[in-house]
Amino acid sequence: MLFFTADTHFGDPRVLRLDRRPFPDLASHDAALVAAWNAAVSPGDEVWHLGDFAKGSADRVATLLERLNGAKHLVVGNNDGAETLSAAGWASVQAYAELAVDGRRLVLCHYAFRTWNGMGKGAIDLHGHSHAQLKPMPRQFDVGIDAFPFRPVSLAEILASRPGRGRAATSTAR
Repeated sequence: MLFFTADTHFGDPRVLRLDRRPFPDLASHDAALVAAWNAAVSPGDEVWHLGDFAKGSADRVATLLERLNGAKHLVVGNNDGAETLSAAGWASVQAYAELAVDGRRLVLCHYAFRTWNGMGKGAIDLHGHSHAQLKPMPRQFDVGIDAFPFRPVSLAEILASRPGRGRAATSTAR
């Protein structure tokens, strides 16, 4: 199965204050995110992380990647330093990606776009960075853990997150 997420910010104490995440401390935050990830993602699954994965040394990031289920791809975010980019455990690292999933064209970037490749032909923009604070746009979804329940989500879950809006591919953002 294929999953998407963003903005985990493992090891980054700022997220507790800036994003008001409901954890008493960073260790609890990181442990809860690892547990939620592994409850959703099986070892044979694939996860596209759309940036701002973790702070810390390359060894710490590699150890964290080993603890998380699935093959992991990173689409680089503004808080992903050299240690994260060079850590062992990524299946791929890139600034931008396009995928076809279940007959749908997906554009993946850490940042939300005003326009994106294939937008007029039904392509869907998946992004992070905004921590669920952007005004909705058609066919654009923030897949970060502040927009979803602190775990990676499938495309079906993403599209179903806006019920009652007609075809999921043309629904508006949260």
